Amino acid sequence: MTSKTETESEQVAAEALGYEQARDELIEVVRRLEAGGTTLEESLALWERGEELAKVCRRWLEGARARLDAALAEEAGEDGGKGGRED
Repeated sequence: MTSKTETESEQVAAEALGYEQARDELIEVVRRLEAGGTTLEESLALWERGEELAKVCRRWLEGARARLDAALAEEAGEDGGKGGRED
């Protein structure tokens, strides 16, 4: 049961990372995997960590996209409420 607890705590820690931190750690994980020289168990652990980091990055980017879409929609709503542009 320890591995499940460790996995859950690693997931919580990953979700607490900022985008840049997660991206930088993901780059390092990929570099280590590409370099080779790790055991199968280490490679699997790195792969799993990379997957979690990729999810964190994806969530940050999706959140940023949602905020941008909301801001653009709000701006479009403000422009539409003026009844046209004065020239």
